[in-house]
Amino acid sequence: MALWRQIQAAMEGAIRSGQHAPGARLPTEGELAANFGVNRHTIRRAMEELERHGLVRIEQGRGSFVAEDVVDYPLGPRTRFSEIIRAQNREPAGRILRVETVPAEARIAALLGLRAGVRVVRVVRLSLANGRPVCLGTHHFPAARFAGLEAHLRTDPSITRAMALCGVPDYRRRLTRITAAMPDAEEAEALSQPRARPVIVAESVNEDPQGLAVDATIGLYAAARAQLVVEGSGS
Repeated sequence: MALWRQIQAAMEGAIRSGQHAPGARLPTEGELAANFGVNRHTIRRAMEELERHGLVRIEQGRGSFVAEDVVDYPLGPRTRFSEIIRAQNREPAGRILRVETVPAEARIAALLGLRAGVRVVRVVRLSLANGRPVCLGTHHFPAARFAGLEAHLRTDPSITRAMALCGVPDYRRRLTRITAAMPDAEEAEALSQPRARPVIVAESVNEDPQGLAVDATIGLYAAARAQLVVEGSGS
């Protein structure tokens, strides 16, 4: 067996056995070359093969990392974070980072069908799966309709349950726009990722059964831990 394949097999065994945790930085090429007694080219070939099989992530200028478990996040008409995460045998959790009532920016007002400057409740929530951040969501709710939202979120971080207590027991997604961006320092820290790694940005609007917009959200997803799945109608 070629040397690089022997090294690939050894590294794969170490990763699968849990010696290197998901997301952990692996030793440098130089360190691995010294450990295995080979040149860097041999190490590079082994690492490229591990990356091809989805076991490691190589970032230029930063090094190699154990690939993290990726959450499939379907974007259907009824998207509920906790249900999606539990369906994949993971434990969901949420943290409310900030709640404030502010004038709606023009972009948010347009999504909600409001005049710019009308007050909205802005909620910043971090969603986690098995304790690892997956999404940093900034939600916007019409303040006139969701006056008690902040009080409910003080005792329960579930936005779905808080909306129900405010008189909106069900809602459906009207639209989603998906782009990509580079996170700022605060966003990268919240998502536990480097600023140099892009995030997936999902801008969405949810509506009540009468078709009125109730929530405009800008969601930032850690691209190394989540992939958005767009569900078709099946027709």
